Amino acid sequence: MKVLDLACSSAHVFEGWFASEADFLSQRERGLIECPLCGCTQIVKQLSAPRLNLGHGRKPFEPDAAAQSLASGAGAASPNLGTQVGELATAQPKQQQAALLRVLREVLTQTEDVGAQFAQQARQMHEGELEPRAIRGQTTPAQAAELLQDGVPIVPIPDWALRKPTLQ
Repeated sequence: MKVLDLACSSAHVFEGWFASEADFLSQRERGLIECPLCGCTQIVKQLSAPRLNLGHGRKPFEPDAAAQSLASGAGAASPNLGTQVGELATAQPKQQQAALLRVLREVLTQTEDVGAQFAQQARQMHEGELEPRAIRGQTTPAQAAELLQDGVPIVPIPDWALRKPTLQ
């Protein structure tokens, strides 16, 4: 089994497992490999170090504290989100991508999709006409700008976060 570090044309880095180099090349030529973040099929192989199993008596690798907290699975609703965001800024690109995906997936699971009614419902909640709840949906840039000007707290979510399901 070959584990390869791959990157798409948008510089998103991810890992792929293949039976052989020929298997990787075949799948890439057929467009079967795509970036888990953006869906791009223009994939290149990055330099990567081989995994060498040199002995059983060695102490296992322990990632540093920042990597451990980023890998802990805590997401958007956790009380230490501010700490995670700070650590995310100093993490390596692979850790940043993984943490961003974890946070976005948690946001998606903890919010209600109201579709095109987002701007209207966000405004009604802000003005007290609707009970506040966590929502997400689509809005035009003009509607989003109006909401922000009126003090309605909104945050854009990348559309690729909604399109790409988790592989596991």
